[in-house]
Amino acid sequence: MTVLERETSTARLAAGAVEYRMEGEGPETVVIFHGGHMRAGLALGEEVFTTSGHRVLVPSRPGYGRTPLSTATTPAAFADVVAQLCHALGIERVAAVVGISAGGRTALTMAARHPDLAHQVILQSAVGFTPWPDRRTRLGGRLVFGARVEAVTWAAVRALMRAAPQVGLRLLLRDLSTRPIGQVMAGLSEHDRAELVALFMLMRSREGFVNDMLAVPDCAGQVTQPALVIASRTDRSVPFTHAESLAAAIPRAELVESRADGHMIWFTPDYPAIADRIKDFLTAA
Repeated sequence: MTVLERETSTARLAAGAVEYRMEGEGPETVVIFHGGHMRAGLALGEEVFTTSGHRVLVPSRPGYGRTPLSTATTPAAFADVVAQLCHALGIERVAAVVGISAGGRTALTMAARHPDLAHQVILQSAVGFTPWPDRRTRLGGRLVFGARVEAVTWAAVRALMRAAPQVGLRLLLRDLSTRPIGQVMAGLSEHDRAELVALFMLMRSREGFVNDMLAVPDCAGQVTQPALVIASRTDRSVPFTHAESLAAAIPRAELVESRADGHMIWFTPDYPAIADRIKDFLTAA
């Protein structure tokens, strides 16, 4: 895994502009909805799909990157926009919609609204439809990640990461795990730490994160496709109860527990086994 800013394109659709990236080779496409503070130009956890012979279509969700919030203010509206994007790109079948963290609700909504297009669902540390985030995060998120201040916040993060990367990692990872931060740091290899530093230095929130915190209608029971729900019990950012609730509500869901020390399930010794489970899930359809 190498975190770099990748080249993206912009589609002009009836609803507005959508930034997206298409990578990989293969006859089938996976659509990935990344989480908060992410955009189409940043890749996280995509190798499991590209190395198994799938293309990945990664749109910037509304308010992130070059997809303005005006394109779609709700997951339902953006699900329809991405379905239009797929058709514009000649994609008539999506092997799976993948929802990561705050992108989970959009993936689920797309599956519910477009069952003929999306054939499977994969959720990774995904926000469900139980209340999220908690009151502290909601208030703090508006203060430090609001559209008027987020650029300053992320400039400060980048400065800290350059000057004292280990201190910066401890500060940011503390809110992503219920375990002591010393244990979390000890569980990361030097390569993992460098990858996380690079990722955090490229993040932005723009208008997207505040929009992510709004309530969304629950459509989990309408998702009829097979679903793989992957989460860690030590995730402080998105409690494990979200995964349990989704697995109970989606008729054909399977819950897979990650042993990660928190939200970032890709940086853990058991991720190769989880990646194998994802590949098996994709080929079983």
